[in-house]
Amino acid sequence: MTSILSFFSRYLGRITIPSIRATDIVEILLIAYFVYQFIVWIKYTRAYSLLKGILLVAGFILLAYIFNMTTILWFVQNLVSVLLIGLIVIFQPELRKVLEQLGEKRIISDLFFLGNNREIEERFTDKTAAEIVRACVDMAEVKTGALIVIEQEIRLTEYERTGIIIDAAVTSQLLVNIFEHNTPLHDGAVIIRGNRITAATCYLPLSDNMELSKKLGTRHRAGVGISEVTDSLTIIVSEETGKISIAKGGNLQKNVTAQALREALVGAQNKTVKNRKAADTRLIRKLLKGRKKNEE
Repeated sequence: MTSILSFFSRYLGRITIPSIRATDIVEILLIAYFVYQFIVWIKYTRAYSLLKGILLVAGFILLAYIFNMTTILWFVQNLVSVLLIGLIVIFQPELRKVLEQLGEKRIISDLFFLGNNREIEERFTDKTAAEIVRACVDMAEVKTGALIVIEQEIRLTEYERTGIIIDAAVTSQLLVNIFEHNTPLHDGAVIIRGNRITAATCYLPLSDNMELSKKLGTRHRAGVGISEVTDSLTIIVSEETGKISIAKGGNLQKNVTAQALREALVGAQNKTVKNRKAADTRLIRKLLKGRKKNEE
């Protein structure tokens, strides 16, 4: 305990507050931006678990340095260069991908509001919504049962693990093929995140709502059940009647039309359009109008 206190007192006593310049602020902002992009990228790759392991090893090395464990520190000093090269070789595809994604980002135009200022934020595209509607209508016509869960804010990772990972773009043909009778993937639910089908044959919790009709089967109860514990939008196609139902927030809307399904998907998109240029133009016009009025 004494060695730890002496370690912190020795190094904390050397801390001084330097003078801050404008370039320092810009440098901090740039570093923060790149670190944020790196964290967002690494969170959804296999490198995320590796990063946690590296942080654990780094903590162990820090303890070894504090308690002056010379043998462990000697091993670390001689192996660190080899480990770095090994990490670069192992994660070469991921590093190339992140550099390609970084090259696609228009950083300068984002920072200085140049180029196209029209920004669209949405969970999935209109094309994905159209493909889902087309698949549900096609399956309803031939009475093919289907259970499609569209992820919203709450992650459905724990339910993905119960199924088979797909990770494919959403198309009506793929959805129809998944739920086709006597195919390996037709039993269970499909989970959609964004514009990708993440998993199929997933098991969902059944609803305990006693107010649901006894005529409803397991597929409908599973659709209502997942909507009770998450904020997902669930689409159910009945195998007996060919009717389309929607479950949201524990409520079941039965026998919906293609137009109603499309409207529900538009709401699930949570689309917001930001036009910074138009907003700036409106502000300038408002200021000029107020100035002209004052002059008169």
